[in-house]
Amino acid sequence: MKSCGVSLSVAAARRLSAAADEEKKMAAGKASEPEEDAPRLSAQESDALARVDSSLFGDQRLQEDGASMKALLVKAVRCYEALILKAEGKVDPEFFCQLGHFNLLLEEYPKALSAYQRYYSLQSDYWKNAAFLYGLGMVYFHYSAFQWAIKAFQEVLYIDPGFSRAKEIHLRLGLMFKVNTDYESSLKVRPEDSACSLTKRYRAAKEAYESLLQTEDLPAQVKAATFQQLGWMHHTVEQLGDKANKDSYAIQCLQKSLEADPNSGQSWYFLGRCYSSIGKVQDAFISYRQSIDKSEASADTWCSIGVLYQQQNQPMDALQAYICAVQLDHSHAAAWMDLGTLYESCNQPQDAIKCYINATRSKACSNTPALAARIKYLQAQFCNLQHNSLQSKSKMLPSIEEAWSLPIPAELTSRQGVQSTGQQACKAQPGSSGSGQSLPPHVSPLDQADDQSSPTKRKRTASPAKVCAPFPPVTQPQTPNWYPSPQKLQMRQNSSGQIRASLPNGPSLPAHPVPRAPSCSAPPLANGPLPPSVGNNHTPGTRANGDVPYLHPNTLPHNCTSPGDTRKSQHLTSAQGLQKGLGSLWAGPNGDRTLSSSASADGGPHNQVGLSATTPSEPAVNHLSSPSLQRLLAHLVPIAPLRRAGRRFFKILFYSAEITFFFMCNVTLIYRNLGKNGLSSSSILLNKCPPPRLPPPPSPPLAKDKLNPPTPSIYLENKRDAFFPPLHQFCTNPSNPVTVIRGLAGALKLDLGLFSTKTLVEANPEHLVEVRTQLCQPADENWDASGQRKQWRCESSRSYTTIAKYAQYQAASFQESLREENEKKGQKELSDSEMTSSETVSRRHKGPFKQVKFGTNIDVSDEKKWKLQLQELSKLPAFARVVSAGNLLSHVGHSILGMNTVQLFMKVPGSRTPGHQEHNNFCAVNINIGPGDCEWFAVPEPYWGVMSEFCEKNNINFLKGSWWPNLEDLYEASVPVYRFIQRPGDLVWLNTGTVHWGQAIGWCNNIWWNVGPLTAYQYKLAVERYEWNKLQSVKSMVPMVHLSWNMARNIKVSDHKLFEMIKFCLLRTLKQCQTVKEALVAAGKETIWHRRSRDEPAHYCSICEVEVFNLLFVTSESYSRKSCVVQCQDCARKASSDLDGFVVLQQYRMEDLMQVYDQFSLVSRFI
Repeated sequence: MKSCGVSLSVAAARRLSAAADEEKKMAAGKASEPEEDAPRLSAQESDALARVDSSLFGDQRLQEDGASMKALLVKAVRCYEALILKAEGKVDPEFFCQLGHFNLLLEEYPKALSAYQRYYSLQSDYWKNAAFLYGLGMVYFHYSAFQWAIKAFQEVLYIDPGFSRAKEIHLRLGLMFKVNTDYESSLKVRPEDSACSLTKRYRAAKEAYESLLQTEDLPAQVKAATFQQLGWMHHTVEQLGDKANKDSYAIQCLQKSLEADPNSGQSWYFLGRCYSSIGKVQDAFISYRQSIDKSEASADTWCSIGVLYQQQNQPMDALQAYICAVQLDHSHAAAWMDLGTLYESCNQPQDAIKCYINATRSKACSNTPALAARIKYLQAQFCNLQHNSLQSKSKMLPSIEEAWSLPIPAELTSRQGVQSTGQQACKAQPGSSGSGQSLPPHVSPLDQADDQSSPTKRKRTASPAKVCAPFPPVTQPQTPNWYPSPQKLQMRQNSSGQIRASLPNGPSLPAHPVPRAPSCSAPPLANGPLPPSVGNNHTPGTRANGDVPYLHPNTLPHNCTSPGDTRKSQHLTSAQGLQKGLGSLWAGPNGDRTLSSSASADGGPHNQVGLSATTPSEPAVNHLSSPSLQRLLAHLVPIAPLRRAGRRFFKILFYSAEITFFFMCNVTLIYRNLGKNGLSSSSILLNKCPPPRLPPPPSPPLAKDKLNPPTPSIYLENKRDAFFPPLHQFCTNPSNPVTVIRGLAGALKLDLGLFSTKTLVEANPEHLVEVRTQLCQPADENWDASGQRKQWRCESSRSYTTIAKYAQYQAASFQESLREENEKKGQKELSDSEMTSSETVSRRHKGPFKQVKFGTNIDVSDEKKWKLQLQELSKLPAFARVVSAGNLLSHVGHSILGMNTVQLFMKVPGSRTPGHQEHNNFCAVNINIGPGDCEWFAVPEPYWGVMSEFCEKNNINFLKGSWWPNLEDLYEASVPVYRFIQRPGDLVWLNTGTVHWGQAIGWCNNIWWNVGPLTAYQYKLAVERYEWNKLQSVKSMVPMVHLSWNMARNIKVSDHKLFEMIKFCLLRTLKQCQTVKEALVAAGKETIWHRRSRDEPAHYCSICEVEVFNLLFVTSESYSRKSCVVQCQDCARKASSDLDGFVVLQQYRMEDLMQVYDQFSLVSRFI
């Protein structure tokens, strides 16, 4: 979605121009009065300002305009201020927004803040303006008001995921999270893949890198990256000196980089490029081999290898290298052009045409016009040739189709059993090849290429032949032994041992005599030689001592020729192309472009080899230093978290009064009346809506004597009590945040011994246990490690063990406690046995705390391993069972670990479950197995906003952080806290959205799972958290869209409110699916039918982790490997605006969804 700020600025500028014209008319009527010296904007200036908003802050284009732009902004500010002053502030709020933008660009932060605040107070729907939110966030960032800046930036991404400055937002979010010590969120921030804009101030960059290298105790990784950047910059940038000195310095830097990090495949590749440029062929090949050994194969590396082979007049080897490159990256323009040049030099124009056409389809191709002219010439030349003469000519190289799909030679197949021997021989004789000028074929023996013993290798193996359906088999009986096979090329991504033999330490003769292909010479060209911008662009050079002419940095078609040339690459496959087979990848038999109408260029990520991961982003213009916050932010109004139904996939609203009409209509009729864009003009679906926000605390505040309410407890005497319907109603009543059902195990005759440590060890001793190492403290306190300061942050570290080993620790802890207990009896007499237990739990803050290990998140969902345990839980009443018809989570259709499956916890005294709400605010069931007790704390759901604010004040992420509330803080804030003891056999029911935390008092085990009551209250809170998670960039464990459709299929709903909410969710989803489908059709992008399989999990975007329903955007590469990596539409379009390199899978037909919608109806309670 385009930023709202631009359109609003246009309107504001026009209104300002109109106001100025009106002022001129009034002045003309008062000629006798002296004219005031008020600034006026011309029409040209107004048009220029119409394109100015906060998104230009720090933009290089704005800096380039320099003084002229600054003068215009100063004039605009004076003009706006004069107009506002004359109107006594009664102007359109957009004037204040624009004034804020202008002052921000002038770095007048106090004035910008004032203007933005006026706009905020006057404009009720300010949250629709992404440019305003971005500008306000930048001002907050300048003043180091990070919490407010984070909220503003998150809201920008929420309402407009495609915002033009999204990369800047991501980078600043990562920095602010880091400053706030929220390292997990900082690491999770993922800037989009689009290329950075670079200032090209190379000498300043060089000085900065060299200054960094003078830092004492510089980490090896940073040192390696710095030397890598410095070396590559000297190799590619002409301004840094003459070529000889630059290359020498570049090689030195890269060698030092490899000394710090010998496993950097990128540094080895750069070093190979440097050696190749000065003619050191052997050193170049050694470096390329190391690059392949140290990292996954790169298309750039294989393309560079092909260039060397081609320059050494080894066309077959060059062909194989280029094929490797284009199979790794279908849109590698340089490899396609080099391959085309190779075919053309061997008098195979038809194959050359196909390669050139594929090169032009890549957006990374920078010389498309020259290639198009060359293709046109070759096509004309090819048509003029006699067909018979072509038949009589023997081809020097296999055709492109044959090269892609040749079978494995029999000789190589027979060598599969001697892999290790071949590897060792290759390692033992690195220099046995001699010093001949010919380079070795880069074919690796099949025994290495087919090594699949390692699971990692098996996982990374991808078959090029599987990208598309292969061509019909091609017979070529005289295929040389050393010719590559597609099976071997499948292994191009495997680790070092699979490629090592293909690249000896320099040029060598083949290990066994093979017929050499004749030297290839360029064919005579009627229209002159190939233009310099096409193909390899080889510079003539000598061949003495293996010297190889090198591609000039300024003309080399690789994407790595300069640091600033960071371009995206595009796959050539499309949705239809994947179905039609490999033929859609290539040009037609006569060189025609045969991609279907749905085929388009891909925007997938390219293997960038310039300034890659460590390339600096755009410089931040503002600074963290600021004037006094007390003076400038005294009247600051922090904005609430916002949302808008923009491009984001799914927004759920609950305007019951407005949507009742839709539930009375047949959805098919609604969609028949939709406009061309899929929306009816009167549909409320067009309405934008504010984002979710923290709820205010309940008002009025509770009296202090009501802040420790008694915990609702129910005592069961028999089975009849447990199945009494009012028990279910009592537990799910929103007025009861938590309920303790005591005596449940006895009433139902539950055999809790099945979950005892002894039984668990006997059943599955090697079962995995996640261990949290924590500090043992009093339950009502939380101290730092030194025991000197109370804090909210709950420290712990993660490790893993087995049930048997944790059982040993549990037993040893008990024995140690008994020993300490006996020692204390002679020193101190305690009056209360419960106090005795409390003292054994922890040591007071007078000294360091001991550590305890908490066995958590033990999955007991496998019915084969835990059959008896799971059967025992079926004795529970239906509302508390893991699986039941009235449990929403039973209708998800797949397992959600720990939610609709059982988890076990093994505890020693002091084991803590930090504060949290359950995923998507679902209810929870917890049964204490014993023999020890647990102490619980719970806060009602309406106070979760207060709890979140406390976490924010303490720099802790409420949703993902680990925190233990300070009871004194909660008391001062008038937050009620339920506190109770859970004894063996007691069931704790945590109601929807209840905030809770707890600690083991004794040695015990607990079992836990989630339940979703079939109520409007549960569904509403689950959806609210679903949207809040989107705003906070947190994955929702419960796929609410998927669940809603399953509910519509499986459940008869009699609750009118619940029915309306589900129905509206379905309608919104239908609208979104239709809108996306129509956009795909308009773009010529076809969807591929991909029926949902049984028990298939719901899909989430692999980038932003939002739920993706029905229409799955999958990269062509992952789809070809049958390992579909799903993205949402927003993230896919960030990678490629026209979705090149993506296929769209459709899991449901629109007709089927509409039928489900129509058949989902409200039923009577009395049926």
